[in-house]
Parts: sequence; C-alpha cells; structure tokens
Amino acid sequence: MFKGMAIPYPHFVGSEKSPMETGILVPSSSSPASLSPVILTQDELKKIAAYKAVEYVESGMVLGLGTGSTAKHAVDRIGELLRQGKLHNIVGIPTSTKTHEQALSLGIPLTDLDAHPVVDLAIDGADEVDPFLNLVKGRGGSLLREKMVESSCRKFVVIVDESKLVKHLGGSGLAMPVEIVPFCWKFTAQRLQALFKDSGCVAKLRTCGENGEPSVTDNRNYVVDLYFSKDIGDLKAASDEILRLAGVVEHGMFLDMATTVIVAGELGITVKNKL
Repeated sequence: MFKGMAIPYPHFVGSEKSPMETGILVPSSSSPASLSPVILTQDELKKIAAYKAVEYVESGMVLGLGTGSTAKHAVDRIGELLRQGKLHNIVGIPTSTKTHEQALSLGIPLTDLDAHPVVDLAIDGADEVDPFLNLVKGRGGSLLREKMVESSCRKFVVIVDESKLVKHLGGSGLAMPVEIVPFCWKFTAQRLQALFKDSGCVAKLRTCGENGEPSVTDNRNYVVDLYFSKDIGDLKAASDEILRLAGVVEHGMFLDMATTVIVAGELGITVKNKL
C-alpha cells in the first residue's frame, strides 16, 4: 500500500536558472502567453523528478547513486549542491562503472558496501512501476549492482516519468532483464523461457553493435531479456523460480524495495510513499 501526494505545475514555465538551480518551476511574467500549459519533453520530466528526489538528501549521508538517464540528473544535482556548499560530508556508492565515472568527474566522494554496509538513501530510476511500487529495473544493464546497493538502504527513492507506470510488471511489453553467466547461456535462456511459457514469454539475449555481440555487464555477465504477453502472476513466486535456476545471477524485479516513488507528468509531480 502507499499514499500519494500530487504537486501540480500546470501553467508554469522554467527560466534557464530556476528549474536547474532551485529544482522548482516558477511562473514567467514575460507575456500573457506564458500562462499557457507548457509541453515538457520526457527528459525534462525526468529532470524535474530527479531534482525533487535530491531534496531528500542531507549532509552526512551515505548515498546510493543510481544508473541511467533519470538517475544521471540526480547525480548531477548532488554534485552541484556539493560545489555550492549546500551539502557537506556525503559519500556515494555508485551502481555502475558509468555512474562511478560521472560521480568522480563531479567531485563526489565515493565508497563501497564493504566500508558502508548500510546506505542512508538511494536514488535511482526504474523501467516500470506497478500500483504496489514494485519495479522493473536493469534495462541499462546495471541491475545486479543496483539491487545490491538499493537493498541495503534505509530509504529508496525512485524517480520516473509517467510513461513508466504499468498495471502489472511486464505490462509495458518491454524487457524484464535477467543477468546470467556466459557459460551455456542458450541453455539458461531456454529454461527461463520455459519457466513462463503460460505468460507467453520470449527470452532474447541482449546484444550490441553491428555484429550482434552479446552485451556484457560491469560484472562480465550476459543479460537475457524476457518479454511477456500476459501477466506473470505472483511476483515473489516468479522471483524465487528465476533465482533457483543455475546460471542465473539476478533478475530485474525489485519487489517491496521502493519506499518513495516520484512521478513527473504533464500535470505535475506525484509523490507516492509506501505505508
């Protein structure tokens, strides 16, 4: 269960400074036309949600730094607040090599779970969010490190635009990723597909480049993407069945992990908190 709060921003536009420096949208008085609703791009919606999430960050925290196009905005904002002296004494745990490089470039001090096994707050995006705040993550290939960090945090804030909301996980028709070892990957992919044959599952190895080489994660593993034509049903049962298969490292269902989901849409921001 969760409770939600809507924060509207319908007749507002942002100047170059206001949304980027304050994280809010302010009315423009330049012309009467500015009172018309502004159509925001998907990336602008992501940025609004990310800036809202960073409001949860406090000095002295150990932070989980997410991966992906939405989380990138949050990491940028944290770096900006550090440079401005508005945040102090924070350390971050990156969830991917890419985020590690980004955080270093921004001057964010870094650590790991060995040194800080309990994380105060993690901020990350998601590929799908269901009505119970369960998530699909990992379409960017960082699901294992993301789950390790985000399952170790006191508060996990998820930032999405409204296109990521689904009635049930897998409902977007897009991939639900599973990280697997490279050894006999076809065997593992076939077993995953057979596991969910009643849900019309199709399992595909994730590839990259013109030659269709397997996409390799930061952990030197492969990713098999599962596509469903029907609801997979009991998510915890599905999770257990996937993880029992030898060759599977981790899957992209993040169940009962998110404590807050921030959704940016055309009519404003909705903050959903797990009860």
